[in-house]
Amino acid sequence: MGADAADPEQAAPNIMKTTPENQAATFRNQDQIWPHRVIQRDGAVRPLPPHARPLAKPAYAVGAAMVALDDFMARRRTAGFLILKNGEIALERYGMGSGPESRWASFSTAKSMTATLVGAALRDGAIGSLDETCDRFLPQLRGSAYEGVTVRNILRMASGVAWDEGPSSDGPDLAHLGRAMASRRPGAILDLLRTLPRAAPQGAVFNYATGDSVLLGAVVRAAIGRPLADYFAETVWGPAGMEADGLWQLDSDEGLELGGFGVSACLRDIGRFGLLVLEDGLAWNGRRVLPTGWRDLARQPDCAATAFGRLMAGSPAGYGYHWWALPGAPFAEGLHAGAFLALGAFGQRIYINPTEQVVVVIQSAWRQPSDPAAEAETVALLRTLVRALRTGAAS
Repeated sequence: MGADAADPEQAAPNIMKTTPENQAATFRNQDQIWPHRVIQRDGAVRPLPPHARPLAKPAYAVGAAMVALDDFMARRRTAGFLILKNGEIALERYGMGSGPESRWASFSTAKSMTATLVGAALRDGAIGSLDETCDRFLPQLRGSAYEGVTVRNILRMASGVAWDEGPSSDGPDLAHLGRAMASRRPGAILDLLRTLPRAAPQGAVFNYATGDSVLLGAVVRAAIGRPLADYFAETVWGPAGMEADGLWQLDSDEGLELGGFGVSACLRDIGRFGLLVLEDGLAWNGRRVLPTGWRDLARQPDCAATAFGRLMAGSPAGYGYHWWALPGAPFAEGLHAGAFLALGAFGQRIYINPTEQVVVVIQSAWRQPSDPAAEAETVALLRTLVRALRTGAAS
């Protein structure tokens, strides 16, 4: 999506190796190069009416200078920027050739979607407890380092299984994962995960691992007995009132959805996903799809290994259940108290702030998987926008 049907955009063969010219097209068109399953929308579309006081021309401070949002979007290669306040659109902008109907690659923000399906499966009884072990659902894990590891510790990224993601998504285990994916062989990724050694006792050490998230998706798939995309459509996509189909990348033709990444969706529908989570899994049509209290369980660190301020040097963040968590005051004047985020490579963001009733979705095409300067500027911008919405100032 995103180009005229007579002159379709061409995606690069490898989403991690693009040029400035084809990067946006690649992020919009993952269905060109990978097997996928459709996440089908169904039912009425949840309306997103305009907010009474929209953010018309927001600007934020960088040092002594004020920077306009349009400048931010151009410099930070932003394809979509959506802010919802009380379920209403306070700001919606597009760039990089995208528009309201464009799907965009999620990267690791899909991890939080997979975790949400754990909540749905818990409510449905397909998973009896977060303290059940992964090998109960996937017997082929017995004899591996994942034997006995609980679903809860996978959600925490504290499996204790060795995994090196690297500081910039360039670690050796991501390379191994890429080769397993490239084989298009059913089961190749689970075969890889079974070879990993144990590095620490489960629950003792936080270690960000896409392999854990892929495994989590496989656990949910085994628990529910059907494809994740179909279950996502039933428990999230339909109840959230999505306006378009989404796509979920598979490990092979007709294979397993990749629980660590691979969802492609349009900007507003990612915003509707954020609203469903913000509203604790109570869909806008009144149907409950997550256990009562799941939002507050998932958004907070619940053990020493994932506690605030312990995960990254200089960062106050903690980790919940596949969501990054922010502490309260005095961090950012308390504006982000209780907020939580899904973060993805190349600048993908889903920010949820229950106190302020704000959801922000950012779709980007940074030229590197991680960019500290862009990240710092994004934090400054979010601080300004949340403050403006709190005070009712339309800047």
